[in-house]
Amino acid sequence: MNKRVRRWGVILLGLSVLVAVVGIIALCTGSAGIPINDIPDILLGGKDTAEYSILMGIRLPRILLAMSIGGALSLAGTLLQGMFRNPLVEPYTLGISGGASLGVCVNILFEFYAVIGIVAYPLSGFIGASLVIFLVYNLNRNNQNVRSNRMLLTGVMISYVASSLVMLLMALAKTDDLQSIVLWIMGSLDEPDITLIKISCAGSIAGLVISYFFCMDLNALLLGDEEAANLGINTSRTKKILFITASFLTGLSVAVAGIIMFVGLIVPHFVRMITGPDHRILLAASFLSGAAFLTLSDVIARVIIAPLELPVGVITGIIGGVLFIWALSRKQVTL
Repeated sequence: MNKRVRRWGVILLGLSVLVAVVGIIALCTGSAGIPINDIPDILLGGKDTAEYSILMGIRLPRILLAMSIGGALSLAGTLLQGMFRNPLVEPYTLGISGGASLGVCVNILFEFYAVIGIVAYPLSGFIGASLVIFLVYNLNRNNQNVRSNRMLLTGVMISYVASSLVMLLMALAKTDDLQSIVLWIMGSLDEPDITLIKISCAGSIAGLVISYFFCMDLNALLLGDEEAANLGINTSRTKKILFITASFLTGLSVAVAGIIMFVGLIVPHFVRMITGPDHRILLAASFLSGAAFLTLSDVIARVIIAPLELPVGVITGIIGGVLFIWALSRKQVTL
């Protein structure tokens, strides 16, 4: 037991250091390069300088957003993969992201944000994701038991329908709204509103805390629903709460940063290779790894064609796809 706890501690410490290192790299990197040795002096005594404004007004909020979104998407993927015992399940597979996308597109097209403020974006994303979860869950109940295989197929179909409706809204949108929707769909961490960044950070941490109340339930679900029920787990209640948690995390992420592919799929895979399937360590490790992965991807997106900037969703899609194919070729992913 002590050996396992020490190993978990080393893993979490290493991932925490990785997150810190990636954050420092992101803080120093950009069109206006700032040497790491100059950062302490700028933060302590250069509040009226352009470098201070760049660090505190642009780069630090963006880093916090990247870490919260990366952690949230990775955590959502970990929860869904644990529930379904399927390594290919993620928010996009179940249509959660499609529903959140549709909700945000409706918000942009009908300008609900002009009525209720900036909170309309995460709210519309969460409502869209929740509606999809409600449909997927209730269309696949059989005597109070969730039918997992049919749920996956239903989620995929709903995702296609949501994507088609998004394209329909894009065809009906005005030029300005169309540009907003296209840029948002491509995924971006260029969010200037500090309120949304605070909501994103608080929401992702809240999702991590809630998921830890069910880490032992997730471990039991790995044995199968019947075995988990025999161990005293209320599988129906657990899955409902975890669905809501995954929906919240995904809806919040999509609403704030757009569609960012592969984080919820590839990160839990590689983390599971290191930590094993125990969710007591897997949840926190996936959260930290997702935070580091998306922050590093954003650094690449900002510098690869500088001074222009690529959408971060493009970078995560390329990196995630290549890594997943590599893992399959080495037979390190069990399907």
